[in-house]
Amino acid sequence: MLFNLRILFNNASLRNGHNFVVRNFRCGQPLQNEVRLKGRDLLTLKDFTGEEIKYILWLSADLKFRIKQKGEYLPLLQGKSLGMIFEKRSTRTRLSTETGFALLGGHPCFLTTQDIHLGVNESLTDTARVLSSMTDAVLARVYKQSDLDILAREASIPIVNGLSDLYHPIQILADYLTLQEHYGSLKGLTLSWIGDGNNILHSIMMSAAKFGMHLQAATPKGYEPDPSITQLAKQYAKENGTKLSLTNDPLEAAHGGNVLITDTWISMGQEEEKKKRLQAFQGYQVTMKTAKVAASDWTFLHCLPRKPEEVDDEVFYSPRSLVFPEAENRKWTIMAVMVSLLTDYSPKLQKPKF
Repeated sequence: MLFNLRILFNNASLRNGHNFVVRNFRCGQPLQNEVRLKGRDLLTLKDFTGEEIKYILWLSADLKFRIKQKGEYLPLLQGKSLGMIFEKRSTRTRLSTETGFALLGGHPCFLTTQDIHLGVNESLTDTARVLSSMTDAVLARVYKQSDLDILAREASIPIVNGLSDLYHPIQILADYLTLQEHYGSLKGLTLSWIGDGNNILHSIMMSAAKFGMHLQAATPKGYEPDPSITQLAKQYAKENGTKLSLTNDPLEAAHGGNVLITDTWISMGQEEEKKKRLQAFQGYQVTMKTAKVAASDWTFLHCLPRKPEEVDDEVFYSPRSLVFPEAENRKWTIMAVMVSLLTDYSPKLQKPKF
């Protein structure tokens, strides 16, 4: 028999002690699922259908409920090992992946540029083949998307994009889980992006329309998203009957938006551009003035780390800010990615409404 659940997630990190309610989950017998992702790579959400992305989010919710709420031990990755290649430092990607993989019984192995230097002391082809013989999957956080493409082509195990110059798919999965928990559904939401035309925006553009979400993005002149990605995003919007708006006016992008989203203006590797970028992004700080033109139920997302020039304290620490649940959900979503790519496990919760 199925029964309704109301799960309270206390966000202790928010100054007001705000509670977030997860709705629309029911528990019961495992349902038949036609999505099978075992053995796949996750390089970009462009490669995944809406149903496949929804499945990962469903699995994320399932693991979060069974482990966090019910206190179950699920050694779904027992005997599995994960190679973690990090050309760029990270707090959330490293912690979520290491702790999540270990929580499921697996063994993560962290490799920095001191341990492995992609394509320098050994070819990418050789690295991919060696890692394939010693680990069950690889998560790589790299500068170039092309390096991930080569690793995926040469490896016989799943390769997961932990961040590249073009995409950051695992961040967007956490964002969507957070929004599903808060709003109860994603369909019909308007996402308002205010910031750089970077890997986060690219990943949203490759996936939002597949959920029936609209996207309004504002970027400074000269910092627009990649033209080829924009072209494909327009195609997705047309196919799914959603709206895609690109502008250089932050308030235009924020107008009527349910979710205000921004990110760092200066990514790793762009430090020399700092002065130029700070000047170009004047007027792009998210404030209550920005929120005033948004929808009445607006919320705020930022993948972190955050700088005050990107969003002021009033918005960042407000009850409308979902940044800390968003950060925690990095763990549950990367766990779901690993389980879906490495096992035949099926969720026990009824599929949430998307």
